[in-house]
Amino acid sequence: MKLGLSKFLSPFRIVLISYIVAMFVFSVLLFLPFSTQEGVSLSYSEALFTAVSAVSVTGLTVVNVSETYSAIGVFFLALAIQLGGIGVMTIGTFVWMVFGRKIVLSQRMLIMVDHNQVSYAGIVNLMRGILIVALGIELAGALVLGTYYLNYFDTPLEAYYQGAFGALSAFTNAGFDITGESLIPFADDYFVQLVTILLIFAGAIGFPVLIELKEYFSGKNPNFRFSLFTKIAASTYFIVFAIGVAGLWIFEKNAFYEGLAWHQQLFYSLFNSATARSGGLSTMDVSELTLASLLFLSGLMIIGASPSSVGGGIRTTTLAVMFLTIRSFTMGRTDVKAFGREIHVEDRQKAFIVLSVFVVGLFMAILMVSAFEHGNEIALMAIIFEVSSAFGTCGLSMGITSDLSLPSQLTLMLLMLVGRVGLVAFLFSIRGEEKKTKYKYPTERIIIG
Repeated sequence: MKLGLSKFLSPFRIVLISYIVAMFVFSVLLFLPFSTQEGVSLSYSEALFTAVSAVSVTGLTVVNVSETYSAIGVFFLALAIQLGGIGVMTIGTFVWMVFGRKIVLSQRMLIMVDHNQVSYAGIVNLMRGILIVALGIELAGALVLGTYYLNYFDTPLEAYYQGAFGALSAFTNAGFDITGESLIPFADDYFVQLVTILLIFAGAIGFPVLIELKEYFSGKNPNFRFSLFTKIAASTYFIVFAIGVAGLWIFEKNAFYEGLAWHQQLFYSLFNSATARSGGLSTMDVSELTLASLLFLSGLMIIGASPSSVGGGIRTTTLAVMFLTIRSFTMGRTDVKAFGREIHVEDRQKAFIVLSVFVVGLFMAILMVSAFEHGNEIALMAIIFEVSSAFGTCGLSMGITSDLSLPSQLTLMLLMLVGRVGLVAFLFSIRGEEKKTKYKYPTERIIIG
């Protein structure tokens, strides 16, 4: 019986279950009376949705955080965001190390799965690096924003409180805010926007990239070389970001941007391109954008961030490998190369599996929510945008989240969970036990395309 249970509880399933448990634990904490402000009535489904969104670092909400939760509730929310951002297994292993326990092979495998690594060699050092880098960036962001917010808020306590939560939300790409209006009050403050964009970049570009950058600038290793992952993840991330900036300006120059100064157009494009990649914060009401821009932003949310980061989506490396594979095919080559290295055939297969499953899942979710909301007069574009935001763990919304029925909200919760865990890990968690084939059939070609 014990052996059968151990076979069932594979590392992928343990990670999935851990996130589910964390979501339910925080839903209870956020539902407690002292977590809400006096006179505020909160249903358990609202607390559950908030907890799922926080642990999955998405940012979609069915309540106004600033008007609903007390200081204790905001603390629980911040804890959930931190846990989801850095990773359940990373935090759990850190606590284990604090108590002087040895990190055994099974725990190393869990961290590997949680951060989508291909090997558990050096995984504990990776975890230490993630904690140091993440907490260091969050602290620096909190100090910078908090000090700057002294110009906006009456007391230093309120300024640093807002700054600390803002830095945490931006770095983890959680998309939550305690201003009640996201970053709309700072739509003309380019300093706040630049700091927020840099924090979003730092969280979404991938922890291995940050650790390699730290090692590179330390100068301790004269023979240091950036990994292929870092080269592909970073280059793809910023190429897509630049395309996002240009695309938004093209689609909005004669619409929302008409009559605005060049610097306003630039920063609206910069911020929206950055936040759509998993950030979820906003400096404007996105529902005011054109249909083309909304579809374009949905595409950016679907692409998302890099693997082993705080963000979701199909991830940058998936997009890059897919593009490189198509390019090699059109050039008549069977191998796929990038930066002087050949990409493993298994990684190419994973890229197309992730993309295929994501597209099918996205379509099914849009279909389900559309069916659930039949008669509620919610525009299809708003549903597409909401589903893309949930699956990509972004958090941007056209304002329909609280208007959705419970079945639709449950659908979004499932998407946020899968988006946080990652499609590869999720598929492995529901995969049956691998069995060796005892015999093979004759191979026959079929017509494709």
